[in-house]
Formats: sequence, structure tokens, C-alpha cells
Amino acid sequence: MRIFKSLHASWAHCMKASLCVGTVLASGPLLLCLGSPAMAAGDEAALDALEQQISRIQSEQRALQKALVSVQKQIAAHRTLAHAGGSAAHHGLAAHQLASMDAADHDAGIAVSSADHEEDAGTAVRRLGTSGHLHAGGPDAQPVFGGTEDSPTVESVVGHRAEDVISRVAENGVGPHSRESAGAQAAGALGDHGVFHLGPVTLILGGFIDASAVESNRHTASGTFNFWQATPFQNEPRYHTDNFEGSARYSRLSLMARGNIDKYSTISGVFEMDFGAGAATTDAYESNSYAFRMRQAYLAYDNSKENFHFLAGQAWSMLTPGRVGIIPRQESLPETIESSMLVGQTWARQLQFRFVKDFLSHRLWTGLSIENSATLYNLNNFTAGSSDGQVVLPSGQTVTVGSDGTGLTNNALFPNEIAPDVIGKIAWDPHWGHYEVEGILHFPHDRVSTLGEGKNHTAVGGGGGGSMILPVIPHKVEVRIAGLAGYGIGRYGSVLLPDATLKSNGAPSPLFSMQGTAGIIAHPNPLIDVYGYFGYQQAGRSYFSEGGQAYGYGNPAYNNTGCYTELSSNCAAGSNIHSVMEATIGAWYRFLKGRYGTVEAGVQLAYSRIHAWEGDGGAPDTSLSEVFMDFRYLPFQ
Repeated sequence: MRIFKSLHASWAHCMKASLCVGTVLASGPLLLCLGSPAMAAGDEAALDALEQQISRIQSEQRALQKALVSVQKQIAAHRTLAHAGGSAAHHGLAAHQLASMDAADHDAGIAVSSADHEEDAGTAVRRLGTSGHLHAGGPDAQPVFGGTEDSPTVESVVGHRAEDVISRVAENGVGPHSRESAGAQAAGALGDHGVFHLGPVTLILGGFIDASAVESNRHTASGTFNFWQATPFQNEPRYHTDNFEGSARYSRLSLMARGNIDKYSTISGVFEMDFGAGAATTDAYESNSYAFRMRQAYLAYDNSKENFHFLAGQAWSMLTPGRVGIIPRQESLPETIESSMLVGQTWARQLQFRFVKDFLSHRLWTGLSIENSATLYNLNNFTAGSSDGQVVLPSGQTVTVGSDGTGLTNNALFPNEIAPDVIGKIAWDPHWGHYEVEGILHFPHDRVSTLGEGKNHTAVGGGGGGSMILPVIPHKVEVRIAGLAGYGIGRYGSVLLPDATLKSNGAPSPLFSMQGTAGIIAHPNPLIDVYGYFGYQQAGRSYFSEGGQAYGYGNPAYNNTGCYTELSSNCAAGSNIHSVMEATIGAWYRFLKGRYGTVEAGVQLAYSRIHAWEGDGGAPDTSLSEVFMDFRYLPFQ
């Protein structure tokens, strides 16, 4: 009889616990009670097992109640911030995700996100504890990466875009990019804008409709993409005429797919495209049918337990300055309207296999990237060979530096490469600012042939540099400085100065290259961005003379006597650029913003000056003044 009463009491207790847990614990504990050995045997051991089961249920119930309280506090805090007014909010945090992740949240395995995605969420990370970690919230930020000793124990406003796959990053005061623009190459949406769930896979749409135009004092015929090496000198009629050109070709589409492997690891894939390419059928007089082109296409694997990150595919080179850690879609690029961005900006988008590991609570990051190599040669003063990618030396030997593509690769020149570029980077995110140092190895390669025999030549190039972002007023004013210098790395700068020329024996001769940028960016209110930048890039010289002729790059014997005379052909300045500088200022104004997205307008003033290497007739220079205008609709932001 005593055993029967104990069984009855245990059954009632189990029922009560199961009903309290409700839909979260569902009927699992009740079913366990029904299948308990105690109901079959009725001995003391079975009663002990039943009591242990009840104790586990009660523990889960307490964890759930604690998590629910945390959710309620989170919602209340977010509503307080949202109603505090836009004056205290940073322009780019308008759609930041609010995520709460305390120890109980980790134990219960619950991700918390705000429902008011369209409201402003405040200017900075709001800290109620000592941890410096952030958790990406939002409906697309599953799973909960938890269960480790360094799990966040504070309530915070997430300072980085919710579609970033990295589960935790250290807050550095820099904040996210303000918008998905030429300087914010992020794929995806914020909050519930453009987010779709297909079973275990989340799809996130991104991109914008862009209508941009430029008025310049030189006819450059390149639209909002500046190709500074083609800027005319005074001997060209294009120097003496203004030019206007507008297009919607840089409108962008992006798609990110994400799936969770387990609670520690995530795999994602990103596509980003625009219409920046010009096919043979492009008609600038009637249809303006520019070609669809691939900007980025890569997969990424992130493991928050091992703090390991892997990327494979075409993405921004790891040499590109970043804003936090070493993370894709967090590149630090200028807010400029011009699609070539800025003189001296270090970047490339190319195939890579990137391996990243972070340490010290996500503040120290190390990365190694194996990236596609594409040596940019200057061969303008050599005699052309029998096919593209070949030149003839004064000795009569033929040098092959590349070959035309065929079939689906089109008729492009593909350089002869023997090895990929090897890039290493270290990034540091203290509580104030973001700092990087980086290095690169590059291996220019060619073949010198005579009838019946030949010889391969490989040179070693490379260099180093770094960048920093100083949040003078966190989320309001920041200073950015970046630079890179070395040999054979000119193509990593926006001006596309050459990597190499040839020595007298036909071997590659890597050219010295130096590039750098500095800027200040201010956000006086949530609707306006103001920026100013200065950029500089230069190339070294390597030359020889033979048989009374000048060869190489920057040879002082080159004829520049006609560079100031219209229609004169005696001007080698355009193919022997020494340096290019650019100073620019601009602003963006978001005049419409809501659940339908954002509509913004921008204007930019830019002045560039191009100096050639000194030759016979002096060191000519030229200049370019431009006014850029842009209207942009970002439906997912």
C-alpha cells in the first residue's frame, strides 16, 4: 500500500511538471513516465529512477523559466532603446539585431532576437557585464553557438550584420558598415527583410537598384569606373572636352544560403552579381545591354567550438582591409560612388582558399589565403610577337608571358603563372579600433625561346602592409588608414599599375609598388553619411637600352616631347605612369526608410592627378575632376 501511494504521488508530480513545461518540453517527459520501469516493476530502484527523471524535468523547467525572463527583459530593453529617438542611434545600426545570450540561454539552447527590426537599436553595444563577445541574432542566426566556457554572459546590441556567419566577434567600437553600397559589400538582409526558410536552409536576398552618373572635365569613356591610366594627356583631343555618362549597370543582386551542420558549425554559400561587364553586343546608343557578371561566389564553413573558419571560391582578397576579425562581407571599403572606389585602395576579387583561426576570446585572428595569381605586365615598348602574350627581345628571342583563352573563357589573355599568391594576415580587435598587418608572396613567371630551345624564368615578388580603423567617436566618427608596399603587387591597387616588365634577358622584372589611403567618415545623424579620402599609388621603374632603343618601364630615354601638343604622337607618358593621387569628398542622404527598404541619394566630388616618369621632354602630368551622382534603392535594408 505504501508503495502504491508513492507511485501515485510520483505520477501526479510527473504530470504536473509535464504540464508546466508545455509546448517546449512537449510530451517527452510524460511519455518517459509512462514507459518508466517503475510502472512495470514497482520496486525501490524504479522509484529512484522515476525521481531522477522528475528532477531532470524540474531542472529543465527552471532553465526555461529563466530564459523566458531573459526574453522579457530583452524585449523591454529593446523597446526602450527604440523609443529613445533616432538622435542617439548610429545611422548603420537602424536594423541591428538585438540578441540576449546569458548562461541560462546557453543551457536552454534558445536564441533570442528582437521583433522590431525596423526600429533604431542604439549607437553602441550596451554592456551589462564583462564579456566582450557578441552573438548574431535574428531569424537567420541559427543555431545557438554555445556550450563553451567563454559563452557570453551579457546582454548586448549586436554591432555587426546579422547575416554574418561568425557566431561571436569581439566588440571593437567600429560597428558595421552603414549600408550595402560600393563600400559595404555585404550579401543579405537585416531582420526579416528578404529572409526565407526552406527547410533547414535559410535564403537571404540582398542587393540594390543603382542609377549613377558622372560629369568630368576629360573624356575618359569609362563611366563611373575610373581607369586612371587611360586619362588623356594634353596631346589627346579627349583632354580638352568635358564628358557626361550615366548608367544603371552597377545595380547588384546577391543571395546567401545558410545551413546548420550542428550547434557549433555552419556552412554557407554566397553569390553576388551585377551588370558591370560589357559584351561584344553591348549597344551604348540604344539598348545599353550590359552583361551580367560574377562578383563573388564562394562557400564558407565556420566552427565556433574550434574557432576555425574556411572559405573557398571567389571573394574579396584577404589583402583587402577589414572592419572586424578576418571575416567575409566585413571588408573596409570607401563609401565612394565611383565603382573603382579610390586611388590606392587595396583589393581584388579572385579565387582563394582561406584558412582562419581566432584566439583570445575572438580578439586575435590569424589567416592564410592561397589566391589566384595574375601578373600584370607592361610590355608597351617591346616588339609584338606572333601571337598575343608574346614579345620579341632585341636579341631576337621570343618571350611568352601569357596566352589567349579559348571557348568559354573568351578571347582574354591569361598570364603564365607557376604558383598562386600566398597571403598571410593578423588582425587584432581590442576594445577600441581594428588593426591589421599582412604580407604577400608573388611569383612572376615567363618563358624565353629561340628556335629549337627555351628557358623558364621565375622571379620572387611580394610585400607587406596593414590597416587600422580608429573609432574616434564610436559609431559616429572614424578614421581609416591602410597601405601596402612591395615588388610585383601593383595590380592589387585600384589604379592597376603594372606588376612587372622584362629584363634584357627576358626574365620578369618585378616593379616596386606603393599604395595607401586615409580617410575620415562621419555620421552626424541616422540619415546622413559624410566622408573625405585621400589616396596615393605609385610604380617603380626597371629599364634597359640596346641598339639605341629604350625598353622596360620608366626609361628616361622615352620620348615625351609631344605630350603638350595636341595630336602629337611623341608622348610615351600614358604607358609610363609614375604616380596617381586622388582627393575626394562626398555624402549620402537616406530620405526614405521603412519596412519597404531604403532610398538614398549621394554626391561625390573627386580630383585626381597623374604623373608620368621623366623622359626626353620632361615628366608630363594630367588631371581629372569629377562630380558623381547616385540614386539607390535598397529593398532589403
